[in-house]
Amino acid sequence: MTEKAFQEHYPDEFANCYGCGRLNEHGLQIKSYWDGDETVCHFTPDSKYTGGFPGFLYGGMIASLIDCHGAATASAAKARAEGKPISRFVTASLKVDFRAPTPINTELTIRGKATEIKGRKVLVDLTLTACGKLCAEGSAVMVQIPDGPGPLPEKK
Repeated sequence: MTEKAFQEHYPDEFANCYGCGRLNEHGLQIKSYWDGDETVCHFTPDSKYTGGFPGFLYGGMIASLIDCHGAATASAAKARAEGKPISRFVTASLKVDFRAPTPINTELTIRGKATEIKGRKVLVDLTLTACGKLCAEGSAVMVQIPDGPGPLPEKK
């Protein structure tokens, strides 16, 4: 694939996420791309991400993949709708429904679709499949990080 992944457009100060940060050498470094009006990410989890049953992925990893791909989907959808560069989004709400056991050492496909863009908020629907079988689906409310210098302020 010759196009750059959405995550490659994130500013360095927002590129350290465990799931999608290109600067996190210990992270997953997932990559998300356009596929028509949807977004797609492919990821193959290895055995270190085994859940309670041997051979299957633990639920937290499934939620992380859906979460990070959801943020990337929101970023790209907002940029496409406004004709502006990709900006960074954070998760305000995440709901994941587990539909079937998700195998490890198998390529997973995570798909996203922005269903509403309203100001800084983007609603995203997501699915995670393995070998064509639906394993999980989710929905997320993503919020655009305001422009401004430096990282977000600490909560007092």
